[in-house]
Amino acid sequence: MGRENGIDHEKKNVLNNLIENAGGCAVVDGGFATQLEKHGASINDPLWSALCLIKNPHLIKRVHLEYLEAGADVIITSSYQATIPGFLSRGLSMDEAESLLKKSVKIAIEARDEFWASVKKNSGHNYNRALVAGSIGSYGAYLADGSEYSGNYGVNVSLEKLKDFHRRRLQVLVEAGPDLLAFETIPNKLEAQACVELLDEEKVEIPSWICFSSVDGETAPSGESFEECINITNKSDKVCAVGINCAPPHFVLSLIQRFKELTDKAIVVYPNSGEIWDGIAKKWLPSKCFDDEKFELFATLWRDVGANLIGGCCRTTPSTIQLISQVFKDRS
Repeated sequence: MGRENGIDHEKKNVLNNLIENAGGCAVVDGGFATQLEKHGASINDPLWSALCLIKNPHLIKRVHLEYLEAGADVIITSSYQATIPGFLSRGLSMDEAESLLKKSVKIAIEARDEFWASVKKNSGHNYNRALVAGSIGSYGAYLADGSEYSGNYGVNVSLEKLKDFHRRRLQVLVEAGPDLLAFETIPNKLEAQACVELLDEEKVEIPSWICFSSVDGETAPSGESFEECINITNKSDKVCAVGINCAPPHFVLSLIQRFKELTDKAIVVYPNSGEIWDGIAKKWLPSKCFDDEKFELFATLWRDVGANLIGGCCRTTPSTIQLISQVFKDRS
């Protein structure tokens, strides 16, 4: 079995193989918190949807299954805001915190395996066996103060502090056996550097993607150029895809074109619906947003200009993903 800079070729290729099997563009799942709330979960909490790992794990599995049924080729674990410091602050022990992180992966794998076992019996199905991506939210997501949308972590947050913050969560998630890692809403160059260095230091053998956020459609939230940020991710063979998540959808087309100029890696995009989240007031602000049909239309444009993985983030639903999946399969 071949290896490349410490990454197992076979494991690295699972993402590329999925993209190829999907006709060049695979479908990522959609918003998680909105769907959990629809099913009765209360997540108005700093732990956000990770709270359900404690209170309603059956709802997490239900949402994963809904996205698989809708045609998602990649499902993302409910660990975005599930951090060890966050769990410890709720009075849980270290063992309990680590167990919940592992549980996020276990639930997703169980949902994927159950769904695949049911559909593969039907020779006429057009599903791919989905991959499970272990979500690693940014430091700002843990702070729950909106700083994942500003990139302003303060002068006391160093590269080493960010690596120390992410390290144990990364180790626990990898041990739980996801197919890949998804670093999400990274708002600045420093945290991208921390993620890349951690992958090397921890000798991670599964592929990763790193998604940045953007509030202006031009730069990272910190104001740093995407050229600076992607120069960092380009140096890592462990990072197999880069892109944007949780940004307004009308930014995405030009950002894909920009990223295609900056990297040869696969491009992953899963924007929100266009509604704006007030990280301080903890509420959605009225704004112009994409309905499912408009999201479907733009998803085909994003694919045509070079995106390889497309899904939705906040306020998107299984119906959004189903429309994207259907139109991709009709045209592949």
